[in-house]
Amino acid sequence: MSANSSLLQVSNASVLDWTPPTFTPAAQVRVAATMMLFLFAAGSNLALLCSVWRGRGRRLASHLRPLILSLASADLMMTFVVMPLDMVWNVTVQWFAGDGLCKLLSFLKLFAMQTSAFTLVVISLDRHQAILRPLDSLHAHCRNRRMLLTAWVLSALIASPQLFIFRTVKVASEDFTQCVTHGSFQQRWQETAYNMLHFITLYVIPLLVMSCCYSRILIEINRQLHKSHAGESLRRSGTDMIPKARMKTLKMTVIIVVSFVVCWTPYYLLGIWYWFQPEMVKVTPEYIHHLLFVFGNLNTCCDPVIYGLYTPSFRADLARFCCRRRPTDSPRSLDRLQSDTPKAT
Repeated sequence: MSANSSLLQVSNASVLDWTPPTFTPAAQVRVAATMMLFLFAAGSNLALLCSVWRGRGRRLASHLRPLILSLASADLMMTFVVMPLDMVWNVTVQWFAGDGLCKLLSFLKLFAMQTSAFTLVVISLDRHQAILRPLDSLHAHCRNRRMLLTAWVLSALIASPQLFIFRTVKVASEDFTQCVTHGSFQQRWQETAYNMLHFITLYVIPLLVMSCCYSRILIEINRQLHKSHAGESLRRSGTDMIPKARMKTLKMTVIIVVSFVVCWTPYYLLGIWYWFQPEMVKVTPEYIHHLLFVFGNLNTCCDPVIYGLYTPSFRADLARFCCRRRPTDSPRSLDRLQSDTPKAT
């Protein structure tokens, strides 16, 4: 369910009794919460991008760096496109930016969300290959670049219909203009099918692929554990059969995927309910709709936090930046924070 498409659902049967929406107290709380998320997500994801691009994050294995850069870039798109658009649109209530920006921003919003989901799929596929086929690591760099390119191109193609479906619609009797899909579908089921298609590409397919990858990883780890207990492993036992750096990266990616599922599942479930029963808007409190969308955006803030918890190099870059702003600190105190860590694979 689009965050603002429900602001104006004009049909031939309801024009006479339709009343324009207002900037309600629930929407005001939504804007304030989104603003706080925007500030944190912008700062943390920019710091992550700088760390991996120019800082100590360059110590990551060459095939991991593009993955983290892509994830940070997708989160920044969510931060600088989806969040400001949502805040301004809730404040103005109606659309004042014209038909061209209506189409463009609708495309960019879906493109950002789709890219974020597909990047997590690529990360899951990379971890799957790293654990189940560790000998293929020599080709991981080229493979990941190809998968990321495919993910971004496919995201653009999936989001491209937004350029033709969304348009500005004006209610002359109320002098009210909105950016909606009204008039692009001849029947209700067509719009529902279109929304379900995006639900499948944004949530269902990524969730299935990620679940399959990590299920196979767990099965492989369990198999190696049984081999170890049976005495078939000569040099490693337990989780030590997998290098610690690789296991650490695996744990990090699992938590990143879990945060995606936890943050967005309630919002998508609400969307399914709305697509099949639009009258649910009348029976559910308004703040529920706002709360679930804000909770979904929380995922953009989680990724850099999770990465920081598992990556000392990122924390060292943050410490160095803070010490630059406090010249009285001793340089030696920073050196103690910047311990070298083995490259993740």
